[in-house]
Amino acid sequence: MTPPRPAPDPVQVVKQRRDAALAALVDGVPYIGFLGIRFDRRGDELTALLPFDAKLIGNPDLPAIHGGVTAAFLEVAAIVELSWTLLWEELEQGRIDPAHLRPETLPRLPKTIGFTTDYLRSGLPRDAYARARVARSGRRFASVRVEAWQDNRDRPFAHAMGHFLMPGS
Repeated sequence: MTPPRPAPDPVQVVKQRRDAALAALVDGVPYIGFLGIRFDRRGDELTALLPFDAKLIGNPDLPAIHGGVTAAFLEVAAIVELSWTLLWEELEQGRIDPAHLRPETLPRLPKTIGFTTDYLRSGLPRDAYARARVARSGRRFASVRVEAWQDNRDRPFAHAMGHFLMPGS
């Protein structure tokens, strides 16, 4: 007779559900994969990681990360953070089953209305990190602030403010 299987740890089950939902959200945007952006999740907080790759260099004389890559990285971080906050509520209330989440079944992403990037210094040829915070989120409109840094979070190399039209508006 085989011993009964231990019940799954409820904490690990919740963690796996959240990780699966985040993976489905990120995998639903091919450009995120092209840039190589990954997300580290700690509870409901996300940190975006842009691993260094030579294809990201815009000015080989400095060398510096291309400004368009920097802006795209910040915009992706903002959109994923905003989408994650919406998805988080659905997950926690049990209205979404992460086992059925695929890119084609995810809720629509917010649409960018305006996005302003401030380049504070050159992005060096190394890994970059970004963290976004939703400043305001309503039924139709949301504002998100994003900050990117490399070696020291207290020395950002870029930050941005984005305004988004919410899905269903």
